[in-house]
Amino acid sequence: MNRQSIFAGILIGLGACGYLALGGIPGAVIFAFGLVGVVLSGTPLYTGRAGVMEFNQIPDLVKIWFFNILACAVIGLIMWSLGGESVERAKTVVAGRLAQGPWRSFLRAMGCGLIIDIACWMYRSTKNLAPVLFGVPLFIVCGFYHSIADVVYIFAAGNWDTGLLWYYPMIVLGNYAGCNIRRAVLPKDFTIK
Repeated sequence: MNRQSIFAGILIGLGACGYLALGGIPGAVIFAFGLVGVVLSGTPLYTGRAGVMEFNQIPDLVKIWFFNILACAVIGLIMWSLGGESVERAKTVVAGRLAQGPWRSFLRAMGCGLIIDIACWMYRSTKNLAPVLFGVPLFIVCGFYHSIADVVYIFAAGNWDTGLLWYYPMIVLGNYAGCNIRRAVLPKDFTIK
């Protein structure tokens, strides 16, 4: 599972790089490469699994998260070392996130978690990629935060502001909460027809 979690992190990291390279809606669309790769390969992604794993599987979810962010940290450091417009865009992204503060960051992360969980659930139920292809740009244009991709932005920006000590854990928890909204609202046996 560790290697697969690293690979999922690489996929999301590459999507985040595409977003930083292009920005805006084109970058948001390109980012979908990461989640499409994750669902097609079946590799474990924190936001893809947080809404389906049981509470007693939290230690496994933490391992998935750790190896996802490890891969994204390496990708972010590579981007930082290359410099250029992507690094400047990453600095802007991280500064904007820090300006939101912990509570707003949590709420923005919940929105992302909800969208990613629904997109992955719909893909698992129907094998249709449309929810994934539209879900990723949706969470980006809404200004929602993805805890795994944000690691790329943080490391690419080279920003070690102490505000990250409050901001990042709130993103992780917000993603988890958002990923579990569907499970809390829909009956356990609900299926897509």
